[in-house]
Amino acid sequence: MLVLRNLRRILPIFATVNDNVMYKKVLIAGLLLIPCVFVNAQQSNAATESTDPNAPVMTFETLEHDFGTMDQDGNGTYYFMFTNTGKEPLVIKEAHGSCGCTVPKWPHNPVPPGQQDTVKVTYDTHRSGPFRKTVTITSNAKVSPVILTISGKITAKPPVPTFPTDPGNNTSGAPFSNNWDNQ
Repeated sequence: MLVLRNLRRILPIFATVNDNVMYKKVLIAGLLLIPCVFVNAQQSNAATESTDPNAPVMTFETLEHDFGTMDQDGNGTYYFMFTNTGKEPLVIKEAHGSCGCTVPKWPHNPVPPGQQDTVKVTYDTHRSGPFRKTVTITSNAKVSPVILTISGKITAKPPVPTFPTDPGNNTSGAPFSNNWDNQ
């Protein structure tokens, strides 16, 4: 209600409208604006295709890599090989992972037509369980962005057995000896 009263002071049109009508108008206007925000947010991920016939073309050997089952803290790095099959140099503007656990490294220099290069993607394998992560690559290629996907399952390391520090409380079955008393 405080907002409605302040609107009357700022905009003279609202000075003659009672609170219920004003409340309904503000509510309807707010409800009409909400879908616009969501539609705008979803349009940013769509791939665009350049109409330039000489534009670079980023051709990957594969867009997905499945690591299979890996041990925790294992090697979570894969190199996505690509070739510039276009007629102009390819420039990768940005590459970002879907979360902080997926880190891409890409060539920062232009890739000439006909040349190959790689995008190195490293996943943090300290986490256990299944994963599916993406890397979005934005470039001057004919089709941009390109989405690379990595997936797999990480098995947790077995727990490290602990040994007792108190000789009177040896319940793990591990031998306990105190050789200091014999010196």
